Amino acid sequence: MFLLWIAIGSIIMMFAGLTSAYIVRRMQGNWEAYQLPTIFWISSGVLILSSICLFVASANYKRNNYSTYRNFLGITLLLGIVFCVLQYKGWQALMNVGILLSDQTPSGAFLYVISGLHATHVLGGIVFLLIFWIKSFKLPYPQEYPNLGIDILSTYWHFIGILWLYLFGFFMYYQ
Repeated sequence: MFLLWIAIGSIIMMFAGLTSAYIVRRMQGNWEAYQLPTIFWISSGVLILSSICLFVASANYKRNNYSTYRNFLGITLLLGIVFCVLQYKGWQALMNVGILLSDQTPSGAFLYVISGLHATHVLGGIVFLLIFWIKSFKLPYPQEYPNLGIDILSTYWHFIGILWLYLFGFFMYYQ
């Protein structure tokens, strides 16, 4: 768990640096304002719902209710995938209105890079959700620290959700 907190600290510092650079660059001019596609609102709701489902899964794991744990873990996994698909659809919507990664103005590039880095972290979480979901078919399995794995997964996933809410709010405020 300690290593996870070190990783979370590093992720926070990276996104703080990127959002700070966004603010500084925005003040220098040559900045194109645009509306975020509605699909980003939907993807935010999906990520919140996935966090709730993982909370339910974790609680059921700790109560040895493995069937409900497996079901909610699977729902969390699917919602994580849906979030990534919706992010991609949001990027497509931006491209359709002319906001491109390689555009002459940096506003679109910042959005793609920051949201893309976040999506990469979500994909990492999806990999671990998949591993945990596959292992859930072999439960219960003996462990020295039976709740450590689900606690680490939950902490990471909830952090990634909170990070997205920060980034989404940031983009809404600074557009």
